[in-house]
Amino acid sequence: MKLEMKILALDDDPLLLKVIKRMLSNLGCQIATCDNGQDALEFIGSRDDNPDLILLDLNMPKMDGLEFVRHLVERKFFGSLILLSGEDERMQQAAEKLARAHQITVLGHLHKPASSEKLAELIGQWQPPQHIAPHAVRKVYGADELRAAIANGELVNHYQPKVRVQSGWVMGVETLVRWQHPTDGLVFPDQFIGVAEEFGLIDDLTLVVLRNALHQACVWRDSGLDLLVAVNLSMDNLTSTKYVDVVSALAADIGALPQMLELEVTETRLMHDLRIPLEILTRLRMKRFRLSIDDFGTGHSSLAQLRDLPFDELKIDQSFVHGAGSNEKLQAMFDSSLRLAKELELEAVAEGVEDQADWDFVRKSGCDIAQGYFIAKAMPAADLPEWIVSWEQRFHVLNSQH
Repeated sequence: MKLEMKILALDDDPLLLKVIKRMLSNLGCQIATCDNGQDALEFIGSRDDNPDLILLDLNMPKMDGLEFVRHLVERKFFGSLILLSGEDERMQQAAEKLARAHQITVLGHLHKPASSEKLAELIGQWQPPQHIAPHAVRKVYGADELRAAIANGELVNHYQPKVRVQSGWVMGVETLVRWQHPTDGLVFPDQFIGVAEEFGLIDDLTLVVLRNALHQACVWRDSGLDLLVAVNLSMDNLTSTKYVDVVSALAADIGALPQMLELEVTETRLMHDLRIPLEILTRLRMKRFRLSIDDFGTGHSSLAQLRDLPFDELKIDQSFVHGAGSNEKLQAMFDSSLRLAKELELEAVAEGVEDQADWDFVRKSGCDIAQGYFIAKAMPAADLPEWIVSWEQRFHVLNSQH
């Protein structure tokens, strides 16, 4: 393997630096070494051609590896990292996550003493960085623009399928709202939901999403497709007891049965008075609307919600699902959430199933339902029937592999 790349090895152990240099000598790399962070930063700052890859020891005197990463960010380093350390697995994983949070590409981590084979394997994953464009400026939308969008019918629903893991049956969809902006194209909710909550527009927005979702559920039902349609509720929706009557009347007017709708609730902030939300959700459940606790494990009081509210479903947050098959810490968190769901007789949904490894892990775990990009991204309602046909064929192939 010959790689035309420049590597900087940073470690406070001179003997280890010699070993690493010898390991890399047959790969065609340009290799430089430093035994402390300050010298490495000066080396990088003095050159126009920065290293493509840095092998970084985490535990060094004076400037440790995490502090060095922060300095790399300040210098707008666009290369890649391989972390090399004698620290335990959890420490290395935490350091890797921190570096990635800084938008630095991490090829992986190695325990000392690293073998030449494992080092070569990680280096083989390196790819030249694409053209570095300046960060796109996220457009900020004002309340008046969003108010007009709601009034003009510019909000549209996309639907992400949810499938039963063992049978492959498409049992439902999660509704994800989009803004079909007349000039900016499709705008995602992270750019306008906060505006809706801040300026008191969330009830109007959620009502549009609910109305469209219930209408679509009836269209699917009438065509022979029975799907449970989930809609996300903001805690800001749950401030008036009249909300129960609003949702019930809307479903009745459209001709949708309560059992066709699932309301997903996420509490990402503390609420000082839970009495009204508790009443609203409990009454909705009494009227046979289904309730789901979303992003379980990330809210301030998820366990309190499980104790106090009659949920039907628990959604295990994607941060505990993706990569759990090869990460003992994530697997422990996933298993704990799944076990809790089963003990409380709730259906468990694994969010964030992104690849084959995630799918295999979730399937072996005994989780009930899965959703994520490996299965399908959110799509317009019109695309769903054709997707279901293709998914059934694909699931048959996936199933035959086991």
